[in-house]
Amino acid sequence: MAIEIKAPTFPESVADGTVATWHKQPGDAVKRDELIVDIETDKVVLEVLATADGVLGAIVKGEGETVLSDEVLGSIVEGGAAAAAPAAAAAPAAATAAPAAAEGEEDPVAAPAARKLAEENGINIASVAGTGKGGRVTKEDVVAAVAAKKAAPAAAPAKAAAPSAAAPVFAAGDRIEKRVPMTRVRATVAKRLVEAQSNMAMLTTFNEVDMTEVMALRSKYKDLFEKSHNGVRLGFMSFFVKAATEALKRFPAVNASIDGGDIVYHGYADIGVAVSSDRGLVVPVLRNAELMSLAEIEGGIATFGKKARDGKLSMDEMTGGTFTITNGGTFGSMMSTPIVNPPQAAILGMHNIIQRPMAINGQVVIRPMMYLALSYDHRLIDGKEAVTFLVTIKNLLEDPARLLLDI
Repeated sequence: MAIEIKAPTFPESVADGTVATWHKQPGDAVKRDELIVDIETDKVVLEVLATADGVLGAIVKGEGETVLSDEVLGSIVEGGAAAAAPAAAAAPAAATAAPAAAEGEEDPVAAPAARKLAEENGINIASVAGTGKGGRVTKEDVVAAVAAKKAAPAAAPAKAAAPSAAAPVFAAGDRIEKRVPMTRVRATVAKRLVEAQSNMAMLTTFNEVDMTEVMALRSKYKDLFEKSHNGVRLGFMSFFVKAATEALKRFPAVNASIDGGDIVYHGYADIGVAVSSDRGLVVPVLRNAELMSLAEIEGGIATFGKKARDGKLSMDEMTGGTFTITNGGTFGSMMSTPIVNPPQAAILGMHNIIQRPMAINGQVVIRPMMYLALSYDHRLIDGKEAVTFLVTIKNLLEDPARLLLDI
């Protein structure tokens, strides 16, 4: 009995998907709940699992083909695995019986010299095709099998080391080009960024923050924090998320969005945190971040990072969001102008921390400084609001006790 393999039911915001990888090929045995194919959408990669034990039948949609919601991808022949199992079990038994019967010197299956050479090189004599009289295995047959065995491992690393289609590697002096299709995630990011710049009155305001107090607080309590919160590490992002949620309470327009002719004000802070992955930039969302502790924020970000690397982020974790934070400083960026993620109204950009000379109370001192950038939709947020919002984040970070005292 053949069981159809269907694409998942996509949310309304996802029109279609692309077959990314078939993990099984026709004729391969599959088990219930085993991963058999990945479907890449504009946001995440969805895993399709086997719904029954059996053997993979025909593949209807190959890798790279577009699929719609609930469309048939292939089929599973139910019970095929059970039928294949006795045959698979019989093969090793036969292989074991052959050498046993061939232990004597008068064994017609293989010449003594061939058998000795096979044993020295770990070759199963029963697996060697004989070219001698009556199918007898000769020494030359074993020599050929040994050569094939030695060549096989050498071929494997060469295949593994081959450059991927997405990241070709060229030798010096090569004047060649390689064309590869964009992943759906990359294509969607490109489209949305262009739309944002075309349909939004986007401006960016900058400021700088002295990270002395935050760094001192982190240095003093990071070990105790990690011990108290089951291995969750204290980073800088949780301070920025916490400061942003407090600032969003004071400036609700920055947490709002435009829907046609209406302004939608959100009574919650769903903070998107930009994460880099092999498939491109993704922005999972911390729901109700205004209610989360520093440990909950750090734990959530760590989980998102691991899921992004493994391609395990769900559609729900990638949708929504009222405000976004991106950290280019992780890659050494000193200053940038982040692009707003529609329909959100603003995005905060963090950068790397650099020791710089600063004038403090008439004295030149060295302080760890970070440039901040706030890009915003000027249709919704006035310049005064944007500047004051960013100054509020700066003040909260330079005196982090304010985050605890709510002042």
